[in-house]
Amino acid sequence: MIRRFRSSFAILALTVLPALGACETAPGTGRTIFTGGMSPATEARLGYQEHQKIVPQFGGAYADPAIDAYVTGIGNLLARTSEIPDLKFTFTVLDTPMVNAFALPGGYVYITRGLLALADNEAEVAGVLAHEIGHVTARHSAERYGQTMAANILGLGLGILLGSGPVTDLYGTVAGVALRSYSREQEYESDLLGVRYMSRAGYDPGAMATFLTKLLAHGRLEAELRGQPGKADAFDIMQTHPRTADRIARAIAEAGTKTVAEPMTGAEPKTGREVYLGKIDGLLYGDDPEQGFVRGRRFLHPELRFAFEVPRGFRLFNGIKRVRAQGPEGAVIVFGRAKKPSPAPMTAYLTQVWAEGVPLREVERITINGMEAATGHTRMNARSGAVDVRLVAIRYDAANIYRMLFLTPPKVTGPLQQALRETTYSFRKLGAAEAAALKPLRLAIHRVRPGESAAAIAERMPFADYRLRRFLVLNGLTEGTALSVGQKVKVVTE
Repeated sequence: MIRRFRSSFAILALTVLPALGACETAPGTGRTIFTGGMSPATEARLGYQEHQKIVPQFGGAYADPAIDAYVTGIGNLLARTSEIPDLKFTFTVLDTPMVNAFALPGGYVYITRGLLALADNEAEVAGVLAHEIGHVTARHSAERYGQTMAANILGLGLGILLGSGPVTDLYGTVAGVALRSYSREQEYESDLLGVRYMSRAGYDPGAMATFLTKLLAHGRLEAELRGQPGKADAFDIMQTHPRTADRIARAIAEAGTKTVAEPMTGAEPKTGREVYLGKIDGLLYGDDPEQGFVRGRRFLHPELRFAFEVPRGFRLFNGIKRVRAQGPEGAVIVFGRAKKPSPAPMTAYLTQVWAEGVPLREVERITINGMEAATGHTRMNARSGAVDVRLVAIRYDAANIYRMLFLTPPKVTGPLQQALRETTYSFRKLGAAEAAALKPLRLAIHRVRPGESAAAIAERMPFADYRLRRFLVLNGLTEGTALSVGQKVKVVTE
């Protein structure tokens, strides 16, 4: 019985999988991969289609032609040294403070302005771009697609042989989740290829390792800011690019390439720090005006013209579609805008539209700074246990309804009640003058003056807390590092 099952399973794999598409050789690695029939032409078409969706999801492209041209120039230089120099790559700087980079099939490579702010020189950015180009030339997306197809087909065979449809669905879902990120082996291949392209273009490949150190420090800081110090990798590029310093060092040693000296001067491999700092001087830092600003415990939106304030002990985090505030003991505030306006009274909107089917209690009409609003509450069971839920809907004007969702564990609902009520009634409209006075944060390059310390420079940055730590991470420094007179450092200014 078992032998028959195994032989049937093997026959299915041998007969069905080849029919999906022949194995191909990845140009970057020379390795034979199963692509599930995804040809380079299909990759290009898929990449173009997904590009149209990805860019808006990350706040759009950063609207600075000089930065765009600079990054594209670095990317094209690296791409020309690859095994497919004729492929037309598209490099996009995404307008988000997130620190991330990724690639889509067909040569679409993305880097965020948050990553540009963290990088300290051109070679570090080149290392990130070269790594992503490596994913493209190794055809990792096609390989991952082929693996998913194989897993789904084998799962289908298992379902057929066992006469169980649900097994097929479960297996396919698990396979999709498991293959969502690149494997460590694929990441290592991309590091090998990235080192190769950096070396051929004259960059110092060691910058790939120094930037990894910055990424780890940034991830730790972000995790602490969010009250989750044990989840550093969840807040940076390492979540989908699992890499370690020793693996990068091994890639540099095994790449088998020699760095090309600067063609004009014959100088050592370039890092390009002076040029790079000049390019990012004035770079938008943190929130874009179109997404509103976090200023300590206040959230202010100069374009939509509103503001509110969260209680002490809560920390605000801005997003593309909603704002989130993390509080003590797992308390959370989520703020957003309704997808569609509703002419119904706010109590009706609350019960029949937003929370339709939810048994809200004590639903009442309220007025918040002259605006019609409604509130109600309930208790629900979440994965972590019971949670108290309060909803507040506010009609800003005929076209806009804003919503506040307060989630509190029962043990802190009472103690936080007054503070959360104050947050509710802090929502207000911004006047034209007040909105016009709000300016985004930007990076500035500061030359260290005699007697200045890192702490003294950091103290002038417009943050409510963690000023020194933010300064050190931004500049790739460690606590206790002495600054030199005339040294250039990055600071954040209003």
